This record gives sequence, C-alpha cells and structure tokens, in this order.
Amino acid sequence: MKLMTLNTHSLAEPEYERKLAVFAQVAARNMPDVIALQEVNQTISQPEAKVDADLGYVHCPGNDVPLRKDNHGLALARLLKEKGCEYYWTWAPAKVGYDIYEEGLAVFSRRPVEKAVQFFISRSHDFHNWKTRKMVGVKAGGMWFYSVHMGWWEDEEEPFASHWDRVAHEIDAHRTANETVWVMGDFNSPAGITGEGWDYVRASGWKDTYDLAKEKDGGITVGKVIDGWKERLKDNAGGMRIDYIWCNEEIDIDKSEVICNGIHDEVVSDHFGVMITKKER
Repeated sequence: MKLMTLNTHSLAEPEYERKLAVFAQVAARNMPDVIALQEVNQTISQPEAKVDADLGYVHCPGNDVPLRKDNHGLALARLLKEKGCEYYWTWAPAKVGYDIYEEGLAVFSRRPVEKAVQFFISRSHDFHNWKTRKMVGVKAGGMWFYSVHMGWWEDEEEPFASHWDRVAHEIDAHRTANETVWVMGDFNSPAGITGEGWDYVRASGWKDTYDLAKEKDGGITVGKVIDGWKERLKDNAGGMRIDYIWCNEEIDIDKSEVICNGIHDEVVSDHFGVMITKKER
C-alpha cells in the first residue's frame, strides 16, 4: 500500500499548469492507493464544470459549492485518467483564499469510495474567514483516509489544539471499532518541538508514520519562507517537517520519503509531498 499527501498551492502556484503535469506524472508513476491534497482551489468567477461520469467524482454530502471549470482536483483527475490511472475522488471547500479562490481539500482513492465526509475543525464556520478550517475524508477498502490542513499552535483565535480535538472527535464519531484511520496533510506544526502540535498529536495516541518507517530520508517538507511562517521559519534554517501521515495504529511502514522536493522530482508547490509504502506481508 502507498499513501501520498501534498499541500498543492494549486492555482496560486507560479507555472501552475506545468507543475500540475509534473505532479500527475509523479502520481501516475507511483500509483498511490490514496492521495490526500490540501489547498485544492478553484476560481470563484469560473463557471460550473461538466464532470464526465468516468472521472470517478464522488459528491461529498453537505458541499453546496459546485465544481468549477478550473478546479485543481478535477484537472488532476483528468490528467490521471489520460495516463490510464483510475481514481475515485471527492472535494469540499473550506474558505475563500486570496479573495479569488474557493479553497478546499481532496482525497483520491484507487478503491471505490464507500462514504465521503466533511466537517469543520475550526471554531469559525465563516466561508470568508481565512482561518476557517475543514477536514475531508473517505472510507475505502474498509479504512478511513482524511485530508487536513491545520492552524498554528499559538493562534489565539484558532489554536491547533482545538482543531486537533475536533479532528479526533469527528473521527471517533464516524469510525466503527477496529477500523484503521489515516490522517494526512499540512499540520503547520514542526516535528520535534516539545509541547506543541506534533507532540500533542503523538500524546493523544496517534502514530507518526515517519517514526514507524524502517527506511526514511530527512523528512523536510518546507525548505523556504512561506505564508504563515515568515517569522517562524528563520528559527528553522534547515527547513521544517510539517506535513505528515498519521495512523491510529502502530503499523509496519517500510518507507517514508519526501517527494517533489527538487531531488527526486521537480518542486511543484511551496510544500514538498510525503509518500509512505507498506508492503503486503
């Protein structure tokens, strides 16, 4: 099994179409079972898209925002389809980004989606508040896979701890006993800092698959100053590991690797991606 996550930056990323094509090639070459994406944007002014029935789109209950013609998830689904890669996928928006985008999250699965869910993890439910946060998940193959984009630990209005507590509550509400759950995405909380987000999630019993992996690289997923980190990153000159794949069980992970970081593949976003591999025993 392979799982992949990336904060895409999507339509806000320079040379967007070329980088989208690069990522589609990376995904097609690796064929992850599930791909979790954050900052999956579409332009507010664009018309509604006509979605071909064979593109695997699954409407997420509660989402009343239509897919628009330039939706990043839709564009990726089409490119993967052209490459012979069949995926089922869902998308839901959380907020308005940069005043021009409807920004959300997506999950792609090679197995049929049994159920799709979305819920707020932030206190704010205001679509025009840039701090509004959601989580989007699918059940496929008897397991749950969630894509999440968390807030910052020290934020007074929308603290990380409050977001994670909501994540944990909703996961428990949707899963049944003994179901494996994976939470993937941009956690905006550097690994290794005692008493902050990474430590908080670990203390709640969740397993960082990077720690579980038998083989791993340096793990850095942000290597430059990006939005939200202009003050913080100067204290992390070597970069940060803030994008994770968590599991509610201690599972044997063979490999955890950073992708699209300019070493193995071209950089396609202001974040690098993460992929884990678990071989069938």
